Amino acid sequence: MEYFSFTEIIGYCASLTVLLSFLMKDVIKLRMVNIVGCSFFIAYGVLLDNSIPIIFTNVAIVAINLIYLMKARKEA
Repeated sequence: MEYFSFTEIIGYCASLTVLLSFLMKDVIKLRMVNIVGCSFFIAYGVLLDNSIPIIFTNVAIVAINLIYLMKARKEA
């Protein structure tokens, strides 16, 4: 029986969390869960010997989510 590597587990957690974020009806919750998923993807990219495309894209998505969360907080 083969087992998943730690890197694969992080990758699957990232995929599952990002997928779950899109099931959220509340945009604030969506962004927060998506930040967690993207953080897993950043860790996954690092574990893949610093996969720059994965890291860069997910850092950018986290930044965008944070900007919109701060805007929503100011409006509340």
